[in-house]
Amino acid sequence: MDERGVGERGVDGRGVGCPRVDYGLFEQAAGGRCGTEALVRAGTAALEEIAAGRRELCAVRHPLGFLCLPVERDEDQGVCVHVFGGPQSGEAAAPLTTSPVHAHSWDLVSCVLYGRVVNVQMSVADRRDAPTHRVFEVVSHPSGVDELRPTRRLVTCRPGAARTSGAGEIYTHPAGEFHTTVLPDDGAATLLLGRTRPGGRDLSLGPLDGTGHRVVRQHCDFAQSARTAGAVLRRLHAPQRR
Repeated sequence: MDERGVGERGVDGRGVGCPRVDYGLFEQAAGGRCGTEALVRAGTAALEEIAAGRRELCAVRHPLGFLCLPVERDEDQGVCVHVFGGPQSGEAAAPLTTSPVHAHSWDLVSCVLYGRVVNVQMSVADRRDAPTHRVFEVVSHPSGVDELRPTRRLVTCRPGAARTSGAGEIYTHPAGEFHTTVLPDDGAATLLLGRTRPGGRDLSLGPLDGTGHRVVRQHCDFAQSARTAGAVLRRLHAPQRR
């Protein structure tokens, strides 16, 4: 499923005169060539624009259990804020019909704004004898519909290394890497860059006997999205809770 939450909705989140997020900051921070302070400032600035109504966008309630605030989209890359935990993130979300184990068609670089996020790398191996899951391809349409198509690929899956990332830290997932995210009880938010890799596919693990189906994502209106941005800002400005 396209977790960037940008582009496919037809709303890029930019208002007139709104500053852009410097994509290069993500690569520099991920490569250890600079700190993440500039990314946190960029995320804060974008949230302030959304909370004030200067970026009118519709947040998306993602089936994986978070709320996505789209910030920018330029063809094959985009930036958004993900909000994990709390009543606003999961309320009215489309139900998850496969499993939380998935792989992106795009490279992900994410900066934690507050809280802690646990990502688990999953070991997925093709197996025709006694498989545990079927691989599904997820095609996200501009209308907000995720089409889940069962493939002929049967696999086994077991958890690998888990990594916890705290406020001000970067984590990455290359396209094609199966993983899952453990949602924090006390909430977290991230600023994420997604960059599509040519030829990649969004994949999810589902039941062996699963059939093709569609899931419709739910959207917030402009006012709900602005309130969510304001709530994230209040948490972000509470250092004792980060």
